[in-house]
Amino acid sequence: MIRWGFAAALAISLALVAAPAAGAKTVWLCKPGLRHNPCTSSMTATVEAASGDAGAQHAKPARKPKIDCFYVYPTVSGQPGVNANLHVDPEETVVAKNQASRFSQVCRVFAPMYRELTTSGILSNPPAAPRAKAYNDVVAAWHDYLKHFNKGRGVVLIGHSQGSFVLDQLVKSEVDKNASERKRLVSALLIGGNIQVPIGRGVGGDFKHVPACTSGRQIGCVVGYSTFDTVPPTDALFGRVPGSTTRQVLCVNPAALSGEHGKLLSYFTTKPEPGPGRGELAADQPRRRRPASDRATVAGPDLGPAPRRHAAGDGQPRESGQAGGEGVPAVRCTRRPAIRSVM
Repeated sequence: MIRWGFAAALAISLALVAAPAAGAKTVWLCKPGLRHNPCTSSMTATVEAASGDAGAQHAKPARKPKIDCFYVYPTVSGQPGVNANLHVDPEETVVAKNQASRFSQVCRVFAPMYRELTTSGILSNPPAAPRAKAYNDVVAAWHDYLKHFNKGRGVVLIGHSQGSFVLDQLVKSEVDKNASERKRLVSALLIGGNIQVPIGRGVGGDFKHVPACTSGRQIGCVVGYSTFDTVPPTDALFGRVPGSTTRQVLCVNPAALSGEHGKLLSYFTTKPEPGPGRGELAADQPRRRRPASDRATVAGPDLGPAPRRHAAGDGQPRESGQAGGEGVPAVRCTRRPAIRSVM
């Protein structure tokens, strides 16, 4: 099992990356106007009620959204070698459909291809240079986006796992230090990225000027969390800062920001996902049968309220509604389909 050494190495090596080479052309996975854009794919889903009744849920991209989203996908590539190339493979297309397409209801989605660490490469504990390739591609795409497409619009940063680690470094090195970029930041959704803050505070760790989100009306802030179905073990890969007595992993409950109480609405893919070890994911859904639908996505019945006890950013269980530090909402550890891939 991969433990904290990997996450620490990833964070350290990203902090040591060199400046990206100028002039590199961005390869866009998602961008307005692309002929094949997975981030504007059909979002029609079959909704299965607890009673067994089913119906269609229709959604489509906004015609004139007022903001943009900049999405960096997680580790999905099964290519040989440590770094993937920039060819758009089925793995990137599928993860963009599953994770980013629903955001197109409220924003224009921009998603660059990058030389991510592959599923095999990330397990080999690679040195800083391959990790720098991944980061440099994303920061170059960010500069391309700001120069040619942003035009002063607000933007949401969205990342998951490796994508969140990369965006964590981008916020540190670019957004946090640049007042004009911070002014454009609507929010940063950095899920499973171990964003660090001082214990009991929402700012002052990884970011000096970008605080944790504490209100649904707040902008220029970050949402970060990792979820577990039990209290995270002491050697958990996510949700803890090993050896630190002054820092914890940021934990913001997005449901609390909107006034909800952790009720779950889960979307499942009905088809096997491409890539090593991902073929079982569609069927790997605990406490419910596999959806019987020919649609690509199924909205499952509520899996039940989030548990009354949950793990906050420091890994300690707290009762529902208790904050993970003053002013910082704590996300509940909700049950979800088991994901067997890493990062």
